[in-house]
Amino acid sequence: MRFIKELKEGDMISSIYLCKDKRTLQTKAGKNYYSMQLHDKTGSVDGKVWDLSSGIEHFESMDYIQVDAQVISYQGTLQMNIRRVRKASEGEYDPRDYMPCSKYDLEEMYDELVSLIHTVQEPHLSKLLQMIFIEDTDFVKAFKIHSAAKTMHHNFAGGLLEHSLSVSRLCEFYASHYPVINRDLLITAALCHDIGKMKEISSFPENDYTDEGQLIGHIVTGTIMIEEKMTQIDGFPVKLANELKHCILTHHGELEYGSPKKPALIEAVALSFADNADAKLEGFIELLDGGKGEEWLGYSRMFETNVRPTSK
Repeated sequence: MRFIKELKEGDMISSIYLCKDKRTLQTKAGKNYYSMQLHDKTGSVDGKVWDLSSGIEHFESMDYIQVDAQVISYQGTLQMNIRRVRKASEGEYDPRDYMPCSKYDLEEMYDELVSLIHTVQEPHLSKLLQMIFIEDTDFVKAFKIHSAAKTMHHNFAGGLLEHSLSVSRLCEFYASHYPVINRDLLITAALCHDIGKMKEISSFPENDYTDEGQLIGHIVTGTIMIEEKMTQIDGFPVKLANELKHCILTHHGELEYGSPKKPALIEAVALSFADNADAKLEGFIELLDGGKGEEWLGYSRMFETNVRPTSK
């Protein structure tokens, strides 16, 4: 297989890619052509089929397709001019080659998460975490490989686990540095803050917003998921339940960032800081990783400025 990050102008390619998006468009002369996004675990590239006659078999979006193509440069960006295409058969490809994945070991991260759960002393919060992240085996299996975003940051398999664990580590530091913080509440909120993304974003290879994600969003969905679990725990204190739900609802920090409420508890403030810090720093790391050695990496929508690596 020829990975997308290895492509260069002039290459002749015969390989299998995931067709993430396929559209039938028309040239100015009224001739139909296909425009598509081809993906593998290393990136994506535009593909065009200008001649829809011989050698172009039927395929749809989200199919794995075998393409014969030439790599060209169009307006400074690589593009594939595809001359032959067919839908690939199962066994011809390994789905893992088309799924960007965390650079960290998923099982090691999950083991650390479970170890962190066992440090939570408050019995109701401890039970809640065990119900979600240990006892619900179907949820755990999906959680381990789910992404944390469609784009922006942690948009790869294992991204949600990696982000949740990273935010929890930051919150562990906050709780140790500021003793006024209720550690058990903060750690529970950190581990649970993004579980709504399990329903907001579809699994790979789609990794796109669901109807629930578009209409409700992960903050409210996650709060509902937490509330449903809490009702199954006898005697869960109402005050503690409200405090935990408040932390989930406010973890984006500001109303304009999607939180329906602003943080009113110190634990909610700490969680919003940790979530923002991990998202922004991971987002910057991903920009650096994709920079291919350029001095300046261009404009970043996340940071609203041109960015570059630190000089060495």
